[in-house]
Amino acid sequence: MTQADQQKSIILNIRWPNMIRNLPFTTLRSFECVARLGSISRAAEELNVTQSAVSQQIKALEEWTGCSLLVRSRSGSRPTDDGAMLARTIASGLGQISDLCSQIQSRRQKNATIVVASLPGFAVNWLFPRLIRFDEQNPQLSVSINTNVSGGDLAAGDWDLSIRYGLGSYRGMHVEKLLPETLVPVCAPRLLTEGPPLETPGDLARHTLLIDDVADCGGEPPTWSYWAEAAGISLPKPQNMRQFGQSNMVVQAAIEGYGVALGRSPLVEAALADGRLVAPLRHEVPSQYSYWLVCNRNALRSARLQSFRAWLLEESRSSRSEAMLSSANATH
Repeated sequence: MTQADQQKSIILNIRWPNMIRNLPFTTLRSFECVARLGSISRAAEELNVTQSAVSQQIKALEEWTGCSLLVRSRSGSRPTDDGAMLARTIASGLGQISDLCSQIQSRRQKNATIVVASLPGFAVNWLFPRLIRFDEQNPQLSVSINTNVSGGDLAAGDWDLSIRYGLGSYRGMHVEKLLPETLVPVCAPRLLTEGPPLETPGDLARHTLLIDDVADCGGEPPTWSYWAEAAGISLPKPQNMRQFGQSNMVVQAAIEGYGVALGRSPLVEAALADGRLVAPLRHEVPSQYSYWLVCNRNALRSARLQSFRAWLLEESRSSRSEAMLSSANATH
């Protein structure tokens, strides 16, 4: 190698690390999130930062690259042609890094704890009661449940698997439908014996409605208004309303007799089965939302995650069968 070649090699070896070090990685990740979700607010929620922080990062990235990367409108934000190419490259690069890290972790941590993200309501009312069976079948594996799903980015590797609630639109991820959802009013048995009658939808006017503050994931969220419209009835003005921030709190309030809740399967199926709740109005309607198993596309190469996925899908099939049998018995 000539002296000139040696000098060129030294320059390349120096400049390349400097280029890597100077890349705004946090800003690039924020931009990819906005481009993927089509919304600064949704990106802020996924990244657990403020909308202002995301907007400032996008502005800084546009100044850094010297070009416009997003087209902003009232309906959301979409990438420009340059932005779309950059977003695809970021997603591909981060995906390759994540995959390699997962492979390294899998080789060194075959029995590592499986971290599963889930909304609190689903975790408390459906997942927790069933986990004992997974522990019995897989004593060599342990599972940790993270119920703070708005506090991290699945694509960044905060969790191994996530159970999400909504329409199932998670671009760039492996997605499988776990459980559909139906809606029916439920209450404690003693509310029927000690309180006003509840035999028709009109009787709801004499009761307290328990309101679940469901996040809007697109489509039509499972609200009382949605239930009434889907059931083809007129929802009367209730005597009172109480709103809760988590669905497990709504279920517990109904069990305690504080009012009538809009029961969302599978969150109420156990309480209906053991009699803690009853469904006095047979106006059951399908929800537009479902529960989904979501993970990185290559995450299931891990044997331990394959085991948990297989168990979870089997439990969901059993849950569907039990719900169908319970519904059939209720109509006879």
